[in-house]
Amino acid sequence: MLWRCRACGRDTSVTAGTVLHRTRTPLTQWFWAAYLVATHTPGLSALQLQRQLGIGRYETAWTILHRLRRAMVRPGRDPLRDKVEVDETYVGGPEIGLRGGRQMGHKALVVAAVEVRGKGSGRVRLQVVPDATAASLSGFVKANVAAGATVMTDAWQGYAPLRSMGYRHRPRTQGSPRRTGMILPRIHRVFGNLQTWLRGTHHGVSAKHLQAYLDEFTFRFNRRHTPMAAFQTLLGLGSQQGATTYNQLCGVE
Repeated sequence: MLWRCRACGRDTSVTAGTVLHRTRTPLTQWFWAAYLVATHTPGLSALQLQRQLGIGRYETAWTILHRLRRAMVRPGRDPLRDKVEVDETYVGGPEIGLRGGRQMGHKALVVAAVEVRGKGSGRVRLQVVPDATAASLSGFVKANVAAGATVMTDAWQGYAPLRSMGYRHRPRTQGSPRRTGMILPRIHRVFGNLQTWLRGTHHGVSAKHLQAYLDEFTFRFNRRHTPMAAFQTLLGLGSQQGATTYNQLCGVE
């Protein structure tokens, strides 16, 4: 399946420049992988995908999943609107010596925002941030939430600039940890689902690739009611993304 330029005679594959660039894996396996990732409720690990599709090498299954994750972020996606809950959490195993506050240790700090839709949740956004400063947290809100929206957070100072940035900021004092789930119930439900998914399906992930897994969780959460539409969307987004090699995914230049 090649396109040939009438002017110069150069042949170009229809998959050139996409997430399928220079793949040696049959396209049928790519489509099956995209279908399983988009429609299988708990998601798939690379080992599960390897067994499901009979792929010879684990590295091939791992690369397929990570390339698909790269394709799950739509360029220029619409920001969250109306009323939004925002909070942050740590992702990683327990660490000795951390006694509360915003102490990160070796854990990754993840900030999230979710739209309020009655008693339920709308769309979600998740991002790894370097720290809990105003630049990181309020910057995340600015990048993902439409100006003028009502933003509900706890009283952490990292969110203090939101009012001056054009948002209707509604901070609430958290108090005891038990109260956290009461003042921001939807975002903490998202965090609970995220942690369960990371431990259950993937048995934990490295900080290096955590954002890719957050992108998959976001894609699947936002399309949880329409899995077949998610599959079709993923195929379309896959054709919009640039090429990614195994060495690039592993950080090897």
